[in-house]
This record gives sequence, structure tokens and C-alpha cells, in this order.
Amino acid sequence: MARQLRASGAPVGDVFAWLSALYFRGKLGYARAFARAPRQLPGSFVMLPGIGLRPPDTLISSGDLAAMGAVEVESAAFVRPLVRDAEALLDTYGRQIRVVLLGSIATGKYTGALLEVFARRLLFPAAFVGRGDMSRGGLLLRAVRSGEELSYIPVAGATLHGPRPPKLPPTERSPRERETRSQGMTRWAPRRA
Repeated sequence: MARQLRASGAPVGDVFAWLSALYFRGKLGYARAFARAPRQLPGSFVMLPGIGLRPPDTLISSGDLAAMGAVEVESAAFVRPLVRDAEALLDTYGRQIRVVLLGSIATGKYTGALLEVFARRLLFPAAFVGRGDMSRGGLLLRAVRSGEELSYIPVAGATLHGPRPPKLPPTERSPRERETRSQGMTRWAPRRA
């Protein structure tokens, strides 16, 4: 991945999944499995600090990654391009759009800015309340494997902080996953529904 970033660039979805392991892999896999967009438009977008919203197949370089790392998430440099692109999405996709936020909903990092644009159209999985990043990633991967989409509620007016739910029970791994893990490697591939 590092060689690809330095050479021709790599898809941002793959780069972020490589960097953040379970959490982003869960978000990306879930978005790919359940996103529904009109008229052949992209069904999912990644928030890129200082850049805005881009589809996960957008190529980035190591220089782009370094520049994003220099942008403070709770700054105007992060929020301005995010709001600009959110407003453009609303214009392009129409007022009937439903936007499902798979990121953190319990902080105001970007939720407030997205709420200003999407209002009650901004949804999140109800099962996220009280879960940390890794638990949300695991939950999303399980939904992909089962083929069952989570239920959503509007961010506006929702309880965003709650008691921690019970840990997710262990999942049954395929023989290939068990073999890969026993060899000391971690590889993830969603099961086909």
C-alpha cells in the first residue's frame, strides 16, 4: 500500500481500511453492501480532512495523506469543504436523500455541520449508541456477513450517548479465515450473502 501511495496513488477507501483496520473496514464493507444511490451516482463517500467528501475509489497519494493529517478535525479547514460537498450532494441527489453516517455520532466533530445541511435526512445506525469504534466496526462487518441492514434513526434529537451494550459474541470463522489468522496474518473478505 505504501508503494502504491508513493507511485500512482491508491483508492482512499483502501488506504483508510489499511490504516484503521477493523473500524474503517467495517464502514467501507457496510457502505459497499447497502448503499443505494440514484442514477448511477456514488452511494458512499469518505470524509477527507481539508478536501471534503469523496467516493472511496478516489485516488490519493502519500502527499495527500500527509496534508490531510495536518488538518485539525474540529477546525474550519475541515468543516468548510465538508459543508460545501454536503450541500452539493443535496443538490445533486435531491431533497429525498437519506444520508447514513457511519462515523462517530457522539461528538460534534462533523455531526453538527452535517446536521445543518441534511437536518432530519441525516441518519445513523441505532445500534451505534454506546459503542466504541471497534465495536461499531465489528457490528458493521457482521451486518455485511449476514446480509441484514441495520435500522437507522435520525441524528437530530437522538440520544447519542448511552450505556455500553454487551460485547458482541464471537463469530464463527470460515476455514480460510482460521487458516489466515493461524499464520499470523489478518485478511478480511466479506462473505457473500
